[in-house]
Amino acid sequence: KEDLRADFLAVLKNPKHGYGAGMNPCIDCHALMLKKASEIMKKEGFDFVATGEVLGERPMSQNKKALEIVEKEAGIEGRLLRPLSAKLLPPTLAEKNGLVDREKLADISGRSRQKQFELAKKYDIKKFPTPAGGCALTQSGFAERLKKLAEFKKDFDSGDAALAGIGRHFFENDAWIILGRNEKENELLREAAGKKDLFLEMENFPGPSALIRDGILKEAKQKAQELMVEFSPKAKERKKEEIVFRELI
Repeated sequence: KEDLRADFLAVLKNPKHGYGAGMNPCIDCHALMLKKASEIMKKEGFDFVATGEVLGERPMSQNKKALEIVEKEAGIEGRLLRPLSAKLLPPTLAEKNGLVDREKLADISGRSRQKQFELAKKYDIKKFPTPAGGCALTQSGFAERLKKLAEFKKDFDSGDAALAGIGRHFFENDAWIILGRNEKENELLREAAGKKDLFLEMENFPGPSALIRDGILKEAKQKAQELMVEFSPKAKERKKEEIVFRELI
Protein backbone atom coordinates (compact mmCIF):
# COMPACT_ATOMS: atom_id res chain seq x y z
CA LYS A 1 0.00 0.00 0.00
CA GLU A 2 1.09 3.54 -0.78
CA ASP A 3 -0.19 6.53 1.20
CA LEU A 4 -0.92 9.27 -1.33
CA ARG A 5 -2.97 11.54 0.93
CA ALA A 6 -0.44 14.36 1.19
CA ASP A 7 0.29 14.29 -2.54
CA PHE A 8 -3.39 14.09 -3.39
CA LEU A 9 -4.27 17.05 -1.18
CA ALA A 10 -1.72 19.17 -3.04
CA VAL A 11 -3.34 18.12 -6.32
CA LEU A 12 -6.85 18.72 -4.96
CA LYS A 13 -6.01 22.27 -3.89
CA ASN A 14 -4.32 23.26 -7.13
CA PRO A 15 -5.02 20.89 -10.05
CA LYS A 16 -3.04 21.61 -13.19
CA HIS A 17 -5.89 20.40 -15.40
CA GLY A 18 -8.78 21.78 -13.37
CA TYR A 19 -11.87 20.15 -11.88
CA GLY A 20 -14.73 18.15 -13.30
CA ALA A 21 -18.39 18.78 -12.49
CA GLY A 22 -17.70 18.81 -8.75
CA MET A 23 -14.35 19.26 -7.06
CA ASN A 24 -12.80 16.30 -8.80
CA PRO A 25 -9.32 16.83 -10.31
CA CYS A 26 -9.67 13.63 -12.36
CA ILE A 27 -6.76 14.01 -14.77
CA ASP A 28 -4.32 15.18 -12.09
CA CYS A 29 -5.44 12.43 -9.70
CA HIS A 30 -5.07 9.83 -12.42
CA ALA A 31 -1.59 11.09 -13.31
CA LEU A 32 -0.56 11.05 -9.65
CA MET A 33 -1.49 7.39 -9.20
CA LEU A 34 0.24 6.37 -12.41
CA LYS A 35 3.35 8.34 -11.46
CA LYS A 36 3.54 6.41 -8.19
CA ALA A 37 2.99 3.14 -10.08
CA SER A 38 5.77 4.13 -12.49
CA GLU A 39 8.16 4.75 -9.59
CA ILE A 40 7.38 1.32 -8.14
CA MET A 41 7.78 -0.30 -11.56
CA LYS A 42 11.27 1.19 -11.99
CA LYS A 43 12.32 0.48 -8.42
CA GLU A 44 11.19 -3.15 -8.50
CA GLY A 45 12.44 -3.82 -12.02
CA PHE A 46 9.10 -4.54 -13.69
CA ASP A 47 8.61 -4.16 -17.43
CA PHE A 48 5.28 -2.35 -17.55
CA VAL A 49 2.21 -1.23 -15.60
CA ALA A 50 -1.26 -2.57 -16.39
CA THR A 51 -4.52 -0.85 -15.46
CA GLY A 52 -8.24 -1.56 -15.82
CA GLU A 53 -8.97 1.67 -17.67
CA VAL A 54 -11.51 1.67 -20.47
CA LEU A 55 -11.42 4.24 -23.27
CA GLY A 56 -14.42 6.56 -22.97
CA GLU A 57 -15.70 5.12 -19.71
CA ARG A 58 -15.11 8.37 -17.79
CA PRO A 59 -15.78 11.55 -19.79
CA MET A 60 -13.05 13.67 -18.23
CA SER A 61 -10.22 11.30 -17.36
CA GLN A 62 -10.57 8.44 -19.85
CA ASN A 63 -11.02 10.09 -23.21
CA LYS A 64 -8.16 9.48 -25.64
CA LYS A 65 -6.46 12.83 -25.09
CA ALA A 66 -6.65 12.50 -21.29
CA LEU A 67 -5.17 8.99 -21.43
CA GLU A 68 -2.23 10.34 -23.42
CA ILE A 69 -1.75 13.26 -21.01
CA VAL A 70 -1.64 11.14 -17.85
CA GLU A 71 0.71 8.63 -19.43
CA LYS A 72 3.13 11.38 -20.41
CA GLU A 73 2.93 13.26 -17.09
CA ALA A 74 3.47 10.05 -15.15
CA GLY A 75 6.68 9.42 -17.10
CA ILE A 76 5.47 6.00 -18.19
CA GLU A 77 5.11 6.46 -21.96
CA GLY A 78 5.07 3.17 -23.82
CA ARG A 79 5.03 1.16 -20.61
CA LEU A 80 1.37 1.56 -19.66
CA LEU A 81 -0.77 -1.35 -20.81
CA ARG A 82 -4.56 -0.98 -20.79
CA PRO A 83 -5.68 -4.55 -21.62
CA LEU A 84 -9.40 -3.81 -21.84
CA SER A 85 -8.98 -1.15 -24.56
CA ALA A 86 -5.54 -2.05 -25.92
CA LYS A 87 -6.65 -2.71 -29.51
CA LEU A 88 -8.05 0.82 -29.71
CA LEU A 89 -4.75 2.35 -28.55
CA PRO A 90 -1.19 2.36 -29.92
CA PRO A 91 0.85 -0.80 -29.13
CA THR A 92 2.91 -0.60 -25.95
CA LEU A 93 6.52 -1.75 -25.55
CA ALA A 94 5.24 -4.89 -23.81
CA GLU A 95 3.36 -5.81 -26.99
CA LYS A 96 6.12 -4.79 -29.36
CA ASN A 97 8.69 -6.80 -27.41
CA GLY A 98 6.51 -9.90 -27.31
CA LEU A 99 5.87 -9.85 -23.57
CA VAL A 100 2.13 -9.59 -24.21
CA ASP A 101 0.12 -11.00 -27.14
CA ARG A 102 -1.89 -8.07 -28.53
CA GLU A 103 -4.36 -10.45 -30.17
CA LYS A 104 -5.49 -11.62 -26.73
CA LEU A 105 -6.26 -8.09 -25.57
CA ALA A 106 -9.65 -6.39 -25.83
CA ASP A 107 -11.21 -3.44 -27.66
CA ILE A 108 -13.75 -2.25 -25.10
CA SER A 109 -14.89 1.38 -25.12
CA GLY A 110 -17.70 3.48 -23.71
CA ARG A 111 -19.67 3.45 -20.49
CA SER A 112 -21.51 0.15 -20.91
CA ARG A 113 -20.17 -2.61 -18.66
CA GLN A 114 -21.68 -5.48 -20.67
CA LYS A 115 -18.37 -6.76 -22.07
CA GLN A 116 -16.77 -6.57 -18.63
CA PHE A 117 -19.64 -8.65 -17.21
CA GLU A 118 -19.10 -11.18 -19.99
CA LEU A 119 -15.41 -11.41 -19.15
CA ALA A 120 -16.20 -11.86 -15.46
CA LYS A 121 -18.57 -14.69 -16.32
CA LYS A 122 -16.02 -16.28 -18.68
CA TYR A 123 -13.31 -16.32 -16.01
CA ASP A 124 -15.73 -17.13 -13.17
CA ILE A 125 -15.06 -13.85 -11.38
CA LYS A 126 -17.94 -13.36 -8.97
CA LYS A 127 -16.65 -10.67 -6.63
CA PHE A 128 -16.02 -7.26 -8.17
CA PRO A 129 -16.91 -3.64 -7.33
CA THR A 130 -20.35 -2.33 -8.23
CA PRO A 131 -20.07 -0.43 -11.53
CA ALA A 132 -21.90 2.63 -10.22
CA GLY A 133 -21.35 5.61 -7.99
CA GLY A 134 -17.87 6.93 -8.61
CA CYS A 135 -15.62 9.41 -6.86
CA ALA A 136 -17.13 11.20 -3.84
CA LEU A 137 -15.71 14.46 -5.19
CA THR A 138 -18.24 14.32 -8.04
CA GLN A 139 -21.17 14.19 -5.60
CA SER A 140 -22.71 17.66 -5.38
CA GLY A 141 -23.29 17.76 -1.60
CA PHE A 142 -19.81 16.63 -0.64
CA ALA A 143 -18.14 18.73 -3.33
CA GLU A 144 -20.00 21.86 -2.21
CA ARG A 145 -19.00 21.34 1.43
CA LEU A 146 -15.40 20.79 0.41
CA LYS A 147 -15.41 23.99 -1.65
CA LYS A 148 -16.69 25.96 1.33
CA LEU A 149 -14.05 24.34 3.52
CA ALA A 150 -11.33 25.32 1.03
CA GLU A 151 -12.54 28.93 1.10
CA PHE A 152 -12.65 28.92 4.90
CA LYS A 153 -9.39 27.08 5.53
CA LYS A 154 -6.75 27.23 2.83
CA ASP A 155 -4.44 24.80 4.64
CA PHE A 156 -7.04 22.09 5.31
CA ASP A 157 -5.61 18.59 5.74
CA SER A 158 -6.86 15.05 5.05
CA GLY A 159 -8.61 14.91 8.43
CA ASP A 160 -10.52 18.08 7.60
CA ALA A 161 -11.43 16.72 4.18
CA ALA A 162 -12.80 13.53 5.72
CA LEU A 163 -15.05 15.58 7.99
CA ALA A 164 -16.58 17.26 4.94
CA GLY A 165 -18.44 14.01 4.32
CA ILE A 166 -20.11 14.00 7.74
CA GLY A 167 -23.07 15.97 9.08
CA ARG A 168 -24.30 19.54 8.64
CA HIS A 169 -21.67 22.28 8.30
CA PHE A 170 -21.70 25.89 9.47
CA PHE A 171 -18.94 28.49 9.32
CA GLU A 172 -19.50 31.04 12.09
CA ASN A 173 -17.16 33.63 13.67
CA ASP A 174 -14.10 32.09 12.07
CA ALA A 175 -15.07 28.70 13.49
CA TRP A 176 -16.18 25.55 11.73
CA ILE A 177 -19.20 23.88 13.36
CA ILE A 178 -20.33 20.40 12.35
CA LEU A 179 -23.56 18.81 13.61
CA GLY A 180 -24.22 15.08 13.48
CA ARG A 181 -27.38 14.05 11.66
CA ASN A 182 -27.83 10.75 13.47
CA GLU A 183 -26.31 8.64 16.22
CA LYS A 184 -23.63 7.21 13.94
CA GLU A 185 -22.46 10.65 12.82
CA ASN A 186 -22.48 11.90 16.42
CA GLU A 187 -20.09 9.08 17.29
CA LEU A 188 -17.89 9.77 14.26
CA LEU A 189 -17.60 13.41 15.30
CA ARG A 190 -16.68 12.39 18.83
CA GLU A 191 -13.94 10.13 17.47
CA ALA A 192 -12.68 12.87 15.14
CA ALA A 193 -12.38 15.50 17.87
CA GLY A 194 -8.75 16.52 18.37
CA LYS A 195 -6.97 18.27 21.20
CA LYS A 196 -7.70 21.72 19.75
CA ASP A 197 -11.37 20.97 19.03
CA LEU A 198 -14.46 21.28 21.19
CA PHE A 199 -17.07 18.51 21.21
CA LEU A 200 -20.56 19.25 22.57
CA GLU A 201 -23.55 17.02 23.30
CA MET A 202 -26.84 17.39 25.14
CA GLU A 203 -27.07 15.34 28.32
CA ASN A 204 -30.83 15.30 28.77
CA PHE A 205 -32.29 15.47 25.26
CA PRO A 206 -31.72 13.47 22.07
CA GLY A 207 -30.32 15.39 19.17
CA PRO A 208 -27.18 16.31 17.28
CA SER A 209 -23.75 16.52 18.84
CA ALA A 210 -21.45 19.28 17.62
CA LEU A 211 -17.77 19.44 16.76
CA ILE A 212 -16.20 22.91 16.72
CA ARG A 213 -12.89 23.26 14.91
CA ASP A 214 -10.74 26.34 14.38
CA GLY A 215 -11.61 29.92 15.27
CA ILE A 216 -12.32 31.06 18.83
CA LEU A 217 -14.03 28.06 20.39
CA LYS A 218 -15.67 29.92 23.26
CA GLU A 219 -17.34 32.38 20.92
CA ALA A 220 -18.53 29.60 18.63
CA LYS A 221 -19.85 27.48 21.51
CA GLN A 222 -23.03 29.54 21.96
CA LYS A 223 -23.81 29.35 18.25
CA ALA A 224 -23.20 25.59 18.25
CA GLN A 225 -25.58 25.15 21.19
CA GLU A 226 -28.26 27.18 19.38
CA LEU A 227 -27.87 24.99 16.30
CA MET A 228 -28.03 21.80 18.35
CA VAL A 229 -31.34 22.89 19.86
CA GLU A 230 -32.68 24.01 16.49
CA PHE A 231 -32.14 20.54 15.05
CA SER A 232 -33.51 18.70 18.10
CA PRO A 233 -37.34 18.66 18.04
CA LYS A 234 -37.60 17.70 21.71
CA ALA A 235 -35.05 20.22 22.99
CA LYS A 236 -36.56 22.93 20.82
CA GLU A 237 -39.82 22.68 22.79
CA ARG A 238 -38.13 23.29 26.16
CA LYS A 239 -36.74 26.36 27.87
CA LYS A 240 -33.08 27.14 27.40
CA GLU A 241 -32.24 26.66 31.08
CA GLU A 242 -33.65 23.13 31.01
CA ILE A 243 -31.09 21.92 28.49
CA VAL A 244 -27.81 20.60 29.88
CA PHE A 245 -24.79 20.63 27.57
CA ARG A 246 -21.69 18.55 28.13
CA GLU A 247 -18.41 19.46 26.51
CA LEU A 248 -15.29 17.49 25.81
CA ILE A 249 -12.05 19.28 24.92
